[in-house]
Amino acid sequence: MNHEFMEALDELEKDRGIDKEILIDTIEQALLTAYKKNFGSAQNVRVEIDRERGDVRVFSQRVVVDESDLYDTFLEIELNDAREISPSYELGDIIENEVTPKEFGRIAAQTAKQVVVQRIREAEREIVYNEFMDKENEIVTGEVARVNKNIVYVNLGRIEAIMTQAEQIPGEHYQAGQKIKVYILEVKKTNKGPQIVVSRSHPGLVKRLFEFEVPEIFEGIVQIKSVSREAGSRTKMAVKSIDEKIDPIGACVGPKGSRVKNIVDELGDEKIDIIKYSDDPAEYISASLSPSKVEKVEVNEEEKSALVVVPDYQLSLAIGKEGQNARLAAKLTNWKIDIKSESQAKQDQE
Repeated sequence: MNHEFMEALDELEKDRGIDKEILIDTIEQALLTAYKKNFGSAQNVRVEIDRERGDVRVFSQRVVVDESDLYDTFLEIELNDAREISPSYELGDIIENEVTPKEFGRIAAQTAKQVVVQRIREAEREIVYNEFMDKENEIVTGEVARVNKNIVYVNLGRIEAIMTQAEQIPGEHYQAGQKIKVYILEVKKTNKGPQIVVSRSHPGLVKRLFEFEVPEIFEGIVQIKSVSREAGSRTKMAVKSIDEKIDPIGACVGPKGSRVKNIVDELGDEKIDIIKYSDDPAEYISASLSPSKVEKVEVNEEEKSALVVVPDYQLSLAIGKEGQNARLAAKLTNWKIDIKSESQAKQDQE
């Protein structure tokens, strides 16, 4: 190693934020291992790198001991022998002698290069990890890199993310080169670097899309209180306005339905029901069963359950195909909902 190598470490510190001193310490530890491996030394040794010139030197170390305690001449030296070297030595002092092999320079350069490359790789992984940790629960645009065994690999620029089958929209097909918006679900640290899991099926994707599309939501005037979703089929979203003059549903739908249409198009014609949130559970549950009409809602606050009565001709609409409408309403409100027709409710009363 040489002066140019040390300057290169300075550049690394400046450009990549890798602490030079920590890097040198790491190289010294690696060189110590390399020395013991290549020269089979039974001695205690210390490797030192000159911070200015980059010179590498190896020193053997022996502890000064009393004659009666001498056990290993590789590791220890008698006090009398030590004082022949220098009268100032005392018991417990460390005596060092340079033992740098002539051919150690080549090994040192090779080892240092490996350490630096590894450290750069680790630093880059850390940078990528931190960058995407800040984007967790956000939307990013990526490009489909490839599809393999139901897993979609999405290129996000500095890293490839994975989208498992559970995070895909059922029925949606992905092709290499296709641009898609994805929701960053999880960022994990692994031995091979950061792993990013993205989703197209998560309710958070719908929420973020509305934040981008609707200025009133982005500005906080309209709030998204809850989202329930069965990806590729239907989503229910409850919204509330903090300004009485602004209709939260109208703001989300947009002029001639333009805002909600953009989101529906992005999600492949997924149906989206936007309902008005209410602090009154009965009112909220009634709205959540849209588009069906509701005659009556009886709530049980303790059990957080509700009995909903609908007109006979609206029962199938309220429940929905395969129970979807009722299921999404229950997820949206976080209430257990029991739906009955008027005639069923009447029979139960009798």
